[in-house]
Amino acid sequence: MAEIRIENVYKSFGDFVAVEDATLEIRDQEFAVLLGPSGCGKTTLLRTVAGLGMADEGRITIADKDVTYLPPRERGISMVFQSYAIFPHMSVEKNIAFGLLMAKTDPALTQERVRMAAELLHIEDMLDRFPSEMSGGQRQRVAVARAIAVQARVLLMDEPLSNLDALLRLEMRAELKRLLADIGATTIYVTHDQIEALSMGDRIAVMKDGVIQQFDHPTTVYDNPANQFVGGFIGNPPMNFLQGRVSANGAGVTAHIGDFEIAPSKALAPVLRAYADKPIVIGIRAENMEAVDRPSDDALGVRVIVVEPLGSQNLLTVRIGDDVVKIATHPTFAVSADDDVWLRFPPDQIRWIDPASGKALYPELAAS
Repeated sequence: MAEIRIENVYKSFGDFVAVEDATLEIRDQEFAVLLGPSGCGKTTLLRTVAGLGMADEGRITIADKDVTYLPPRERGISMVFQSYAIFPHMSVEKNIAFGLLMAKTDPALTQERVRMAAELLHIEDMLDRFPSEMSGGQRQRVAVARAIAVQARVLLMDEPLSNLDALLRLEMRAELKRLLADIGATTIYVTHDQIEALSMGDRIAVMKDGVIQQFDHPTTVYDNPANQFVGGFIGNPPMNFLQGRVSANGAGVTAHIGDFEIAPSKALAPVLRAYADKPIVIGIRAENMEAVDRPSDDALGVRVIVVEPLGSQNLLTVRIGDDVVKIATHPTFAVSADDDVWLRFPPDQIRWIDPASGKALYPELAAS
């Protein structure tokens, strides 16, 4: 078992707080992703788990062992860095074997593990090469092979694919996901690429300014973001946010974008009643709006600014009031810039957000 518990961890550099009150529980053999923009604290938190930087406050346990102040070699971890960090004067075989040699592993067992790791990464025919004779993708495979050869309980990966080109990253994402499922290590993976996070992680921790905003399954984070930041960071394009206003009339609750009326789902109506005569932020993803080419009483008329054909879909840019909005349509939806289209907003696809706190409103809040 290699469960990781991060409890109320703080890490600062002078007056700058890099990680603030971070708490995560990562299950045995789980693939957890730390996701966020540059400078959000994800790498600092990873390095704190690794022991490359000590926590100022809080506690870190691995397999129920308190490792908060232990050096890296005593934590039972292995790490893959963004910059590969393989030795240029060593062959691939010696690079992969390095951690085992430092641990004074039996030579026969070392050779067996090097061969196993090389085969898993499909570099078994390159063991005699030197890094200078390899591509960036092949060097990254060497770095991953070195990390898994020691068979550590915990694997920490700091943006290992960020230096690769787009096609190679796509290939390596699939291979890494398969590989990590096969070896069964508990993994923490740092990235700023939300597509990587969504496609690879069992759960995603989204960070901003050193604070964990949400930690959940990728589908939950995408469909039900905890706040406006998460909705705006996850997704390509990110979630649209429109300025609205709530009205309550007798038993009914509605919201308005200008003069256009939107009815919330029945589950959300009790929550929105508290915002009567107040502003509200309306969040909806590009693919969740329905665009039609003729007027309709239940659709908002807008003018198209830009059309981006993307093959699998067309991405329309329109303006609604002061807000620029993206709409995904089927590639056969024929529309050009300066054309008028009409948008429907399915109530169950809208995410209502408190404009003051930025927090998303969900039905369970009705009872609080």
